[in-house]
Amino acid sequence: MDYKKEIVFLNGQYIGREKAWISPDDRGFVFSDGVYEVLSSYNGKVFEAWRHIQRLDGSLSGLNISGFDPADILEISERLIDANNLASLDSIIYIQVTRGAAPRSHAVDQAVMTPTVYACVKRFLRPLRKQKEGVGVILLDDERWARCNIKSVSLLPNILAKQKAADSGHEEAVLVRDGVITEGSASSFAAVFSGTLTTHPESNRILGSITRSVVIDLCKSAGIEVEERPIKKEELAYAEEMMIMSTTKEILPVTAYDSVIVSDGRPGKVTMRLQALLNDYIDDNCSKKA
Repeated sequence: MDYKKEIVFLNGQYIGREKAWISPDDRGFVFSDGVYEVLSSYNGKVFEAWRHIQRLDGSLSGLNISGFDPADILEISERLIDANNLASLDSIIYIQVTRGAAPRSHAVDQAVMTPTVYACVKRFLRPLRKQKEGVGVILLDDERWARCNIKSVSLLPNILAKQKAADSGHEEAVLVRDGVITEGSASSFAAVFSGTLTTHPESNRILGSITRSVVIDLCKSAGIEVEERPIKKEELAYAEEMMIMSTTKEILPVTAYDSVIVSDGRPGKVTMRLQALLNDYIDDNCSKKA
């Protein structure tokens, strides 16, 4: 995409990226006081928009940010896709809502705040090679705050973990808190034990991943057993398969962690079946526009 011609959304307007600016007093800039969503679009059709709307609503409520209707993200996404000539392609939409601008103070008068809403779209190139071959991850301590279920723009611990993974040649950092696997720095995590897909239960310790939710639903429809429970770090040695999931990764097989090979070092049968089920689900729900 030519960024000089890119159209973005800012506070009700669709404008060129070069014309978009925010106040230096915006609390998202000063305090990371905001939330965000990342959506995917296939063939110009937004995928699982209602789930993203619900999650954004929960994040906004969690930070007590008002003045923006999460349901509007569907129209914003569709208009950005069309405005940027991505209607026949796959894309990723980023939407951020901050509390707004005010003189710097930890506490503000909520009644007078107007949120800052920004959104942009870019071409999505699906990671097909990684999905076929698998990736390696490292295990790191989970040093994030205690409300990981809120999709906050305050991501410094995630960024530091992700950077450590990248610097060591790994795809992702899988986080461990109190001896239990929670999720990746930018993904959810699941392992397969005795054919059962196992993943951390939804709580304040993990983000309610949209892809994870879709995968669990697909498992139930396909007769694949699912168990939502904490996975102890030492259990990983007995896992038949591992995978990470997210909007931008979809489903990536994990073939090694901390240089320990998972099973035979190749994507497992459950993982590959779920990839196929997800691809079919995407095709069924995001067929090309007429």
